[in-house]
Amino acid sequence: MKHAIIVTGGKQYRVAEGDQLFIEKLEAAQGDEVVFDQVLAVIDDENAVFGAPVIANATVTANVLKNGKGAKVRVYKMKPKKGYRKTQGHRQPYTKVQIVTINA
Repeated sequence: MKHAIIVTGGKQYRVAEGDQLFIEKLEAAQGDEVVFDQVLAVIDDENAVFGAPVIANATVTANVLKNGKGAKVRVYKMKPKKGYRKTQGHRQPYTKVQIVTINA
């Protein structure tokens, strides 16, 4: 089985063909094809290729399944004995993608 380590949204992901993963929001609509060109490593059954820092001419293509927002996170700030209380909510946007091919 062929695996690759890619970088997107400031995070590193280990992916294989057919994997579905949630990544930081991309400017792509549902059904679009996305190409990740920052490939750090490609690991196959027989051999492994590591970049310094990235592998030249290596790409990973993926299809965008959907864009959405994650679960709400409550942010609560309080200063005791001062009457200061503040509640704020945050929903992190994400893009769900499915890996199609690993080219190395």
